[in-house]
Amino acid sequence: MTDDRSHLPLGGIVHTYQKYDPVRLPGPNQPPPDLVSPLMNQLLAQGRVRSLTEEELARAIRLTPEQFAGLGPGLDVIRAMLEERKRRILAKWETGTVVHEAGRVFRKSAQKAPQPPESLRADFREAIAERQLFALEQVWFRCNDDQSPFARHLVGLMERLGELYEVEELAAKYVFTGRQPLSVPEAIQVKAELEKIDELLKQLDEAERTGQIGYLDLDELKEFVEPQNMQALEEMQRTIENYVREQAERQGLLKEGGKFNLSPAAMRLFQGKLLSRIFSDLKAGRSGRHYDRIEGDGVVELEKTRPWEFGDSTAHLDIPQSFTNAIIRQVGEGGSGSEALRLDGRDLVVHRTRNTPKCATVVIMDMSGSMRYGGQYIQVKRMALALDGLIRSEYPGDWLGFVEMSTFARVKRPGEVAALMPKPVTVFDSVVQLRVDMSREGVSEHMVHQHFTNIQHALGQARRLLAAQDAANRQVILITDGLPTAHFDGSMLYMLYPPHPLTEQATMREGLLCQQQGITINLFLVESWSQSEEDIRFAQRLAQSTGGRVFFPGGEDLDRFVVWDYVKRKRELLR
Repeated sequence: MTDDRSHLPLGGIVHTYQKYDPVRLPGPNQPPPDLVSPLMNQLLAQGRVRSLTEEELARAIRLTPEQFAGLGPGLDVIRAMLEERKRRILAKWETGTVVHEAGRVFRKSAQKAPQPPESLRADFREAIAERQLFALEQVWFRCNDDQSPFARHLVGLMERLGELYEVEELAAKYVFTGRQPLSVPEAIQVKAELEKIDELLKQLDEAERTGQIGYLDLDELKEFVEPQNMQALEEMQRTIENYVREQAERQGLLKEGGKFNLSPAAMRLFQGKLLSRIFSDLKAGRSGRHYDRIEGDGVVELEKTRPWEFGDSTAHLDIPQSFTNAIIRQVGEGGSGSEALRLDGRDLVVHRTRNTPKCATVVIMDMSGSMRYGGQYIQVKRMALALDGLIRSEYPGDWLGFVEMSTFARVKRPGEVAALMPKPVTVFDSVVQLRVDMSREGVSEHMVHQHFTNIQHALGQARRLLAAQDAANRQVILITDGLPTAHFDGSMLYMLYPPHPLTEQATMREGLLCQQQGITINLFLVESWSQSEEDIRFAQRLAQSTGGRVFFPGGEDLDRFVVWDYVKRKRELLR
């Protein structure tokens, strides 16, 4: 009778022994690995992101053992084979003889060395006595003629000393229990093999702990593993690689030229993760997800009602409750209930609604030189991305703009925020008093020191952006770490450190222009090593001049502070 197994699934025998099924890897209830955050964090920290190959992407992700629960048994078999190979090596050889032999060979080679030049003799003898390879290399570099007999012999002598180092390291690193002596070449070969086994065992531990089967060097494993086990391992690796590629596409990593790059979809996914973290850190009653009810003309939110007032939209009338109120009123006034029902203004009730006023906001992000300290610039960019994600997802009627602030203020698109970097400091004098006429022919921004803080120019850019927005509520969110150190007077740019009263006066005048146009300035003063009471007083004066406020968030809490304050203000805005 023929054994027809054509109906069996491909790889069925492998699945039986390895106890895993590629079709069901990972389990349907397991969350997918986060492939976007590592790349985004690199972009925020370095201002650029390097494209990843498939192999680099597989090594970058972290998969929990639960996601690949069937991975363990197969790896245990491979680990046992490697450990058995290592045990046999240690039980076969002894290293005392080869250590003595390597030392004898080195000493004999040193004795045969040609006479060194007079200027090198003392150093050469000391290097031999101390057996210092680095010292011998320095002697060779000081030889005037590298083709001289002494220089050529010195090369071989360094090789003998290097071999002695390796043999001594082998004897110190491993405990040999055998009796068979090793030659020097054999000892070096055994050392290389043991180190390779140790590295593979380390890779197995990492793969079992994280599910990173892509971390394994299969080419190295072939030397130690049976062919049938290698076949199963290669199949498992291909399955996980396919899974990684699928997840990369789902999470917005575009493959171009064999490498994966971030896409706008990946950016939005990262913003969602930021918001989830921010709101999960807040108490449920304060997270912004439970809105206060603001009466007014808006969208029906709750079934609760309130008495109708003049000016309320009839679209929000609770008709059943209004008729019920009319019946109760007529019966209470002595009616029989058979007469025609007449509605009175006292009967009418309307649904409570949530007010969603349109708001225009400009975020000014300090990218001056001082923001580099403590990685404050990373938190600023993380905050900007979180706020952009909040408005896109929950307040699509609002408008958000970004301004990068250093010596000059530049308007930035949302897609440019993640790549911003603080400007390198190019002047280190304790007192700086510079001015440049930017109207002069041949003078450009790139010729000027970029690391100063020009709040005046940034507020002016924000004011012009907000002037073009038809919004009842307009505000500036200014994130900085201290006093301004640059300002414009006409076309003349001043860069003054320590901060000068002229710069503060120019900045305050720009703040008053914001006030005149109904723009509120909320200032978030992040921590800085040079921050003083003077910085705090200036921040309070600037914010209070427009009815704004000053916040003092910790670096890692900046995104939470800004997002929460934005949500809180949305709840407090008048209808």
